[in-house]
Amino acid sequence: MKNEAEKIAFGMNLKQFAATLTGFIAKGDEWTIRGFIDIFKNIYTISSDTKIVSKVLELHLFPHFLSFAENIGYDIELATFQNWYPDLTFICKKNRNIKFAVDLKTTYRDEDYPGFCNGFTLGSHGKEKYSVRKNSKGFGSSPCCRNLYR
Repeated sequence: MKNEAEKIAFGMNLKQFAATLTGFIAKGDEWTIRGFIDIFKNIYTISSDTKIVSKVLELHLFPHFLSFAENIGYDIELATFQNWYPDLTFICKKNRNIKFAVDLKTTYRDEDYPGFCNGFTLGSHGKEKYSVRKNSKGFGSSPCCRNLYR
Protein backbone atom coordinates (compact mmCIF):
# COMPACT_ATOMS: atom_id res chain seq x y z
CA MET A 1 0.00 0.00 0.00
CA LYS A 2 1.04 3.56 -0.69
CA ASN A 3 2.74 5.35 2.25
CA GLU A 4 2.23 2.32 4.51
CA ALA A 5 5.20 3.20 6.75
CA GLU A 6 3.81 6.70 7.32
CA LYS A 7 0.37 5.28 8.15
CA ILE A 8 1.81 2.90 10.72
CA ALA A 9 4.05 5.56 12.27
CA PHE A 10 1.22 8.11 12.46
CA GLY A 11 -1.15 5.56 14.01
CA MET A 12 1.40 4.56 16.66
CA ASN A 13 2.22 8.19 17.47
CA LEU A 14 -1.47 9.10 17.70
CA LYS A 15 -2.21 6.20 20.08
CA GLN A 16 0.69 7.19 22.32
CA PHE A 17 -0.47 10.81 22.30
CA ALA A 18 -4.09 9.84 23.00
CA ALA A 19 -2.97 8.01 26.13
CA THR A 20 -1.69 11.34 27.53
CA LEU A 21 -4.85 13.41 26.97
CA THR A 22 -6.54 12.62 30.28
CA GLY A 23 -3.65 14.28 32.11
CA PHE A 24 -4.43 17.56 30.38
CA ILE A 25 -8.12 17.67 31.30
CA ALA A 26 -8.32 16.05 34.73
CA LYS A 27 -6.35 15.65 37.93
CA GLY A 28 -7.49 12.51 39.68
CA ASP A 29 -11.28 12.48 39.36
CA GLU A 30 -11.55 16.28 39.03
CA TRP A 31 -11.92 18.25 35.79
CA THR A 32 -9.30 20.97 35.33
CA ILE A 33 -11.95 23.28 33.85
CA ARG A 34 -14.76 24.23 36.19
CA GLY A 35 -16.96 26.46 34.07
CA PHE A 36 -17.23 29.73 32.20
CA ILE A 37 -16.69 33.30 33.38
CA ASP A 38 -18.49 36.21 31.73
CA ILE A 39 -17.27 39.82 31.55
CA PHE A 40 -19.09 40.60 34.79
CA LYS A 41 -17.11 37.83 36.52
CA ASN A 42 -20.16 35.62 36.95
CA ILE A 43 -19.17 31.95 37.03
CA TYR A 44 -21.27 29.32 35.27
CA THR A 45 -20.56 25.66 35.90
CA ILE A 46 -20.31 23.29 32.96
CA SER A 47 -23.50 21.34 32.43
CA SER A 48 -23.53 17.69 31.42
CA ASP A 49 -24.78 18.62 27.93
CA THR A 50 -22.56 16.61 25.60
CA LYS A 51 -22.23 19.43 23.06
CA ILE A 52 -20.88 21.78 25.72
CA VAL A 53 -18.56 19.17 27.21
CA SER A 54 -17.30 18.18 23.74
CA LYS A 55 -16.54 21.76 22.73
CA VAL A 56 -14.81 22.56 26.04
CA LEU A 57 -12.62 19.47 25.66
CA GLU A 58 -11.76 20.32 22.06
CA LEU A 59 -10.76 23.88 22.98
CA HIS A 60 -8.79 22.74 26.01
CA LEU A 61 -6.91 20.04 24.11
CA PHE A 62 -6.27 21.91 20.84
CA PRO A 63 -2.89 23.39 21.90
CA HIS A 64 -1.73 19.88 22.75
CA PHE A 65 -2.79 18.63 19.31
CA LEU A 66 -0.76 21.45 17.75
CA SER A 67 2.29 20.50 19.80
CA PHE A 68 1.84 16.82 18.92
CA ALA A 69 1.62 17.63 15.20
CA GLU A 70 4.74 19.80 15.35
CA ASN A 71 6.68 17.09 17.20
CA ILE A 72 5.95 14.46 14.54
CA GLY A 73 6.45 16.74 11.52
CA TYR A 74 2.86 17.57 10.60
CA ASP A 75 0.72 20.67 10.20
CA ILE A 76 -2.92 20.76 11.28
CA GLU A 77 -5.75 22.12 9.18
CA LEU A 78 -9.17 22.61 10.80
CA ALA A 79 -12.48 21.73 9.20
CA THR A 80 -13.84 24.56 7.09
CA PHE A 81 -17.26 24.35 8.74
CA GLN A 82 -18.41 23.02 12.11
CA ASN A 83 -20.35 20.13 10.61
CA TRP A 84 -17.72 18.94 8.13
CA TYR A 85 -15.56 15.89 8.60
CA PRO A 86 -12.82 15.72 9.81
CA ASP A 87 -12.26 17.98 12.82
CA LEU A 88 -8.50 17.91 12.22
CA THR A 89 -6.46 17.13 9.12
CA PHE A 90 -2.83 16.27 9.80
CA ILE A 91 -0.66 17.13 6.78
CA CYS A 92 2.92 15.86 6.53
CA LYS A 93 5.41 18.71 6.18
CA LYS A 94 7.80 16.63 4.04
CA ASN A 95 5.12 15.37 1.66
CA ARG A 96 1.94 17.49 1.58
CA ASN A 97 0.11 14.63 -0.17
CA ILE A 98 0.22 12.56 3.04
CA LYS A 99 -2.82 13.47 5.12
CA PHE A 100 -4.63 11.90 8.04
CA ALA A 101 -8.18 12.73 9.13
CA VAL A 102 -8.93 12.82 12.87
CA ASP A 103 -12.43 13.39 14.19
CA LEU A 104 -12.77 14.05 17.92
CA LYS A 105 -15.39 12.02 19.79
CA THR A 106 -16.77 12.12 23.30
CA THR A 107 -18.99 9.65 25.08
CA TYR A 108 -20.03 8.60 28.57
CA ARG A 109 -18.26 6.05 30.70
CA ASP A 110 -20.29 3.16 31.95
CA GLU A 111 -19.48 2.76 35.64
CA ASP A 112 -20.81 -0.81 35.55
CA TYR A 113 -18.13 -1.74 33.02
CA PRO A 114 -14.78 -0.11 33.92
CA GLY A 115 -12.51 0.29 30.93
CA PHE A 116 -15.40 0.53 28.47
CA CYS A 117 -17.42 3.50 27.26
CA ASN A 118 -21.00 3.94 26.17
CA GLY A 119 -20.24 4.02 22.42
CA PHE A 120 -20.24 6.50 19.57
CA THR A 121 -22.70 7.51 16.90
CA LEU A 122 -22.17 7.32 13.16
CA GLY A 123 -24.36 10.28 12.31
CA SER A 124 -28.06 10.60 11.86
CA HIS A 125 -28.34 9.06 8.39
CA GLY A 126 -26.12 6.02 8.71
CA LYS A 127 -23.86 4.54 6.07
CA GLU A 128 -26.54 3.72 3.50
CA LYS A 129 -27.69 7.35 3.15
CA TYR A 130 -24.23 8.93 3.35
CA SER A 131 -23.69 11.15 0.34
CA VAL A 132 -20.20 12.45 -0.32
CA ARG A 133 -19.45 16.09 -0.99
CA LYS A 134 -15.83 17.07 -1.45
CA ASN A 135 -14.51 19.90 0.68
CA SER A 136 -11.35 21.89 0.00
CA LYS A 137 -9.18 19.15 1.56
CA GLY A 138 -10.54 16.42 -0.70
CA PHE A 139 -12.38 14.62 2.10
CA GLY A 140 -16.01 13.67 1.83
CA SER A 141 -18.31 15.60 4.13
CA SER A 142 -21.95 15.65 4.99
CA PRO A 143 -23.58 17.85 7.62
CA CYS A 144 -25.23 14.97 9.45
CA CYS A 145 -22.60 12.31 8.90
CA ARG A 146 -19.30 14.07 9.50
CA ASN A 147 -18.18 11.37 11.90
CA LEU A 148 -18.80 8.42 9.59
CA TYR A 149 -15.53 6.60 9.17
CA ARG A 150 -14.78 5.65 5.60
